[in-house]
Amino acid sequence: MLRRLLLAFCVSMLAGSALAQPKTLRVVMHSDLKILDPIWTTAYIVRNHGYLIYDTLFALDAKLEPQPQMVESWTVSDNKLTWTFKLRDGLKWTDGTPATSADVLPSIKRFTDKDVQGGLLAKVTKEMKAVDDKTFQIVLSEPFGLVLKTLAKSASVPLFVMPKRVAETPISQQISDTTGSGPFIFKKDEWKPGEKVVYVRNPDYVPRKEPPSSLAGGKVAKLDRVEWISIPDGQTAINALLSGEVDMIETPAHDLLPVLEKDKNVVIQVPDHLGSTYVLRFNWKQPPFDNLKVRRAAEYALNQPDFLKANIGDPRYFKECRAMFGCGATFETAAGAEGLLQSNFEVSRKLLAEAGYDGKPIVVLQTTDINTHVNLAPVAKSLLEKGGFKVDVQSMDWQTQVSRRAKKDPVNKGGWNISMTAAATVLLSDPIVNHYTEATGDRAQFGWPLDEEIEKLRMAFAKENDPKKQFALAEQVQKRVLDLGITVPLGQFVQPTARRTNIVGNVASPVTVFWNIEKK
Repeated sequence: MLRRLLLAFCVSMLAGSALAQPKTLRVVMHSDLKILDPIWTTAYIVRNHGYLIYDTLFALDAKLEPQPQMVESWTVSDNKLTWTFKLRDGLKWTDGTPATSADVLPSIKRFTDKDVQGGLLAKVTKEMKAVDDKTFQIVLSEPFGLVLKTLAKSASVPLFVMPKRVAETPISQQISDTTGSGPFIFKKDEWKPGEKVVYVRNPDYVPRKEPPSSLAGGKVAKLDRVEWISIPDGQTAINALLSGEVDMIETPAHDLLPVLEKDKNVVIQVPDHLGSTYVLRFNWKQPPFDNLKVRRAAEYALNQPDFLKANIGDPRYFKECRAMFGCGATFETAAGAEGLLQSNFEVSRKLLAEAGYDGKPIVVLQTTDINTHVNLAPVAKSLLEKGGFKVDVQSMDWQTQVSRRAKKDPVNKGGWNISMTAAATVLLSDPIVNHYTEATGDRAQFGWPLDEEIEKLRMAFAKENDPKKQFALAEQVQKRVLDLGITVPLGQFVQPTARRTNIVGNVASPVTVFWNIEKK
């Protein structure tokens, strides 16, 4: 009898211990987190961090339509100039104070100071004001048809709402206070760059009632804890997933997917079928790419297949695409791409001679810790050297590159000449959301191109409602972007995720999010 009681007690204790275990999701993300300010940088890992701990006024659903998030309701005046928004009940910062209009206004200001699309809204904004704690207004100087889509923007700089004291930080400075009002809380005391990032469920977060749809709807945190585990080596990450040491890999290496496909305990899913586009950016502020002919020479020397084969490999997951706004998207066009990206080395060398290129090595930044980026720089080096350039590849981890590419210094003082990345195609899908078409100089994305004509075309697109005229404007924008060497598209690819079969509820989205996920 005593033995039975003891056995029953042990079973009870084990069951209680199992129930007490936190529901922890361990994930290998595409990069390590070293920067905490999702407005200061356009790096996707920092944006993903932002979606865990902050909330947004609006968000894009699966149909790319803006839906309210922190906003409960809104009205627009008959002349389309005054937009009035009311915040929903239950919004609270993790320090216990309520989130109010006083927090929203400087958050919008900091966002529009940084973001391309936000900047266009700022140009037509006459004033912003708080009516009361839950109501605020945006008063325009002229109608602007993209107000809601701008407030719902999901990348590269989303409009994350922060406490007033944090949002008033100048955009030139990074924030350090991570107080948010989102579904999770960042555990700064457990953050170990290069090892682990930890988030815990926010017990005070009140989700919306609607079902989740991409970045919109109810953000229900069903996990107690999310841990981002840093495993830079792709094979090691795969082994960790197969053994159950981690639950999910955000971006498993494409060449290792066949290993995962053989394991019945692993699910491989493509969450975003438009995928991503590789983009190359020149530094317009430093020689030799301050010279148009040198930029054109590079465009002639490069080609897409070499980049795609070297970085993705499996043709199931990539395709050539010379469209700045994405293949398969509404404004797909090849305008301006004639003759480019075909590795015409003879034309490249001819243009370099005409430009008086002195043979000084150009610095190309290489990412070492993102599978899909590692071989971008080596391929660029090979092609550019065949086209007459001398190339110095400088290697670093992704977060270091993000900080490096923000520098406008000369190359010999820590600057750079070429930097490459990948951007979600859905977030490049028109001349407004595509921040790599912006040409506003110092305000533009890294590389800082400047061209008044492109900005006029983009503003005309923002004000145009006729789809045919919009398409014509998009074609003009793309042609000028390629003609001037503002951004070079290097092909399109999709990135599957891999997870254990006991992880369910993942929301299909161009951004990896962690609400609605359950660990069975």
